[in-house]
Amino acid sequence: MPRRPFVPDDLRHRPFLQSEGLALGLSVHKLNGAAWTRIFPRVWVHRDHEMSRGDWITAATLAMPTRAQLSHVSRIQALGLDIGDVKPVHFTVSGDLHLAVDDVFLHRTEVLPPLDDVGVTPAAAFIQYCATARLIDAIEVGDWLLHRRHITVLEVSELARRDAWRPGARQVRRALPYLDAAARSLKESETRALVVFSGLPVPEVNVPLIIAGERIGVVDLLIRCVMLVLEYEGRQHAESIRQFNRDITRYAAFRRNDVEYLQVTNEMLDRPKTLVQRIHARMVELGYAGPPPVFADRWDALFAVIPSSGASVAQPEPGWATNSPLRLAMGD
Repeated sequence: MPRRPFVPDDLRHRPFLQSEGLALGLSVHKLNGAAWTRIFPRVWVHRDHEMSRGDWITAATLAMPTRAQLSHVSRIQALGLDIGDVKPVHFTVSGDLHLAVDDVFLHRTEVLPPLDDVGVTPAAAFIQYCATARLIDAIEVGDWLLHRRHITVLEVSELARRDAWRPGARQVRRALPYLDAAARSLKESETRALVVFSGLPVPEVNVPLIIAGERIGVVDLLIRCVMLVLEYEGRQHAESIRQFNRDITRYAAFRRNDVEYLQVTNEMLDRPKTLVQRIHARMVELGYAGPPPVFADRWDALFAVIPSSGASVAQPEPGWATNSPLRLAMGD
């Protein structure tokens, strides 16, 4: 009966440097055996370990020299945001570094952006992200970072102003006016952006709804002029019994107090124009007499990469988000 390969318990469930494996009793010969997989130069993982996003980022960081700083979307993913592809993993380095590693993208700069103990700061990473992001994606990611207090609008704005030469500095300042720290999920942010960029009234975000003295609860989005609630229904609403029961109670309270609501699903978000038209039709039924949605240049800009020059792709509507973090941060 063949002997089972020696596997230190501490190395079963994570990527590790070859030097660490050697220190725990492995040998180069054993690492080259069937029990282990080399995923980056000098970085190994047990063959049965399923790599997570965080594991790939950790493994790439182990493979890179210390002067290479985790950056761009990879730095944002390291905060826990599940967006985009995890590979290639992005790093930024000052000066020349002649190193080519599969599944790693190395950005070079003369002056490093602000750093923390993980890599570039989240604010710097958001600026980098905006250099190639669609506006709708920048709004979603920016909301996520703001809500979890990884960034502030003032911090990003001042950094973009100070280092205006950096890729993403111009683009991020176009996205900032549309961010809202109250948004709790990417899908809430996406729904809000679709409503706003179609020209419909700006919804209030995660606002407590009180009708006739009864606290209905916190609603995802509220178009107050017609008292229409927009609620995103994700998979967790069906899979979590607690959330499912909470939803039933809230929707019963809506009906009891004649509050109109529209449940938004992933399938509806996949057809954004149809969703906005449906929202508008419900608003008209509730007495809305304002302009209909417009799907023209402003709408198209939402789904395009943010330009780095020229006129602003989409100016905020008059009265846009009077409690927005940008207004508060800049003292407007």
